[in-house]
Amino acid sequence: MGELRKDYILDRYVIIASERGKRPHQFAKETAQPKCPTPDFFAPGNENMTPPEIMRVENDDPKTKKRWPWKIRVFPNKFMAVKEDGNAEIKTDNQFYTFSDNFGKHEVIVETPDCSKQLWDLDISHIKQVIDVYCRRITEIRKIKGIKYVCIFKNNGKEAGTSIVHSHSQVIAYNKIPEIVRQKVEASKKYPICPYCSLINNEKQSFRRCFENHTFVAFAPYASRFPFEVLILPKAHVKDIVDLDDGQKHDLADIMKNVLLKLKELNAPFNYVIHNAPQGENMHFQIEILPRLTTWAGFEMSGTVINPMPPEDAAKFYRGEE
Repeated sequence: MGELRKDYILDRYVIIASERGKRPHQFAKETAQPKCPTPDFFAPGNENMTPPEIMRVENDDPKTKKRWPWKIRVFPNKFMAVKEDGNAEIKTDNQFYTFSDNFGKHEVIVETPDCSKQLWDLDISHIKQVIDVYCRRITEIRKIKGIKYVCIFKNNGKEAGTSIVHSHSQVIAYNKIPEIVRQKVEASKKYPICPYCSLINNEKQSFRRCFENHTFVAFAPYASRFPFEVLILPKAHVKDIVDLDDGQKHDLADIMKNVLLKLKELNAPFNYVIHNAPQGENMHFQIEILPRLTTWAGFEMSGTVINPMPPEDAAKFYRGEE
């Protein structure tokens, strides 16, 4: 028997339709990987095919440096959704029409020079370097007047919205706090202490726990919207990814690697989104990993999602029990 479940703190409901459920392997996509394009615009040697470079992490391995001169590279998105000009002020005209210029920054973070590898193939130290780059770009972009929020996200696979095979993340910084982040901030204020700190203690002992290490925990949320959805949280009350120390960043890379390797078994397209507390707010830092193994239909457009994979069963898959 399935259940109607509410999100931990948001006024958002999900129908867990366990009677529609399938075994984990039945969600798996065909394993054939898209081939690297020719030319691969993100590959070493083709740097002139992208906008001017913002920063890079050099490859310090003498065995591969000649072929791969860099490990991570950052540049503006050629087809940017927002750009750093115009007026950042949001105005309302004639009661119903609220607008501003599409002010902000849109960047691409190429995570590896090797198009044949995805993030789940990289070692933990390399993933930690990607996290370091996230932190550096967030810190730098926040200095721009008019920027209210810096969003780091990743699309992996066609169903997750990516059109480029070469593994990369994106940064969109703009003049507004995203609605979902604002909702989490406001909902958190209704509790005497951080609700995420409390639910960590519950979930790391529940059937929904996926992975845990010294400073981080990953679990399948109680009201998961997507099959195999995962929420990653630091055990300590950290508000922002830039506040993590080296040990915490290593643990975050470790737990992300564990989650992504299981998604690789399903060849799952996925998105992940990093949620930091807006400046001056006190929300618990978190990463949502959202596999895209089902398609939302008409009912989902009404506001309530049907998820055919109970999070308790998803957690069994992550723990290697399915």
